Amino acid sequence: MPDTTTPATELASQYLAQVTGDLEANIKEQERITAEMASLQEQLAALQHDHSVLVNVQQALGISAAPAAPAAEPESAAVPSPRRKKAGAAPGGKQKARKSAVAPRKRAAGKPAAKAADAAKSAQPTLVELIRRHLAEQKEPRSAAEISTALGQAHPDRDIAAKVVRVTLEGLVAKSQAERTKQGRSVFYAAPASEPTAVPETEAQSDEADH
Repeated sequence: MPDTTTPATELASQYLAQVTGDLEANIKEQERITAEMASLQEQLAALQHDHSVLVNVQQALGISAAPAAPAAEPESAAVPSPRRKKAGAAPGGKQKARKSAVAPRKRAAGKPAAKAADAAKSAQPTLVELIRRHLAEQKEPRSAAEISTALGQAHPDRDIAAKVVRVTLEGLVAKSQAERTKQGRSVFYAAPASEPTAVPETEAQSDEADH
């Protein structure tokens, strides 16, 4: 009897060691995949944040965000063209004339929708206009963070980031549409000062007219 139980216990110990090793390998693999998933989620969140920032910068610069719509029209018009040639080769040219009349209708149907979308975009003031109005209403210079916070509270439906506001303010300064001042390490922005020579010139012209 001891001879038969000894191989059984050895076999059981071998299976136990193998199962233990497989469990450890499985746990390590799960930890590795979990770490990779966490890293990928962080990368995805960073890309989504960068995408929203870039979209805001694009809107601030006044660039159209839908250049791909016209490119889709030639593809839709080019796909049925081989089929039309095969079906209209026998009658002579009547079917071609009908199809050429149908194609402009499809294109014309897409143009009003694009115009409506452009009108909806143009109805909303751009970020540049919002910043210029805000600076004109302020009596003291404001920082980019203060301006972005005020605009975010005034327009909660728009995603206004401080980084985009700072870039837009620098663009206005470059165009002489805003003034930038420094107080220590802080940077403040204000509306450009009005030219003082404009009023005296008009007064001088009126005085000359009176004389």
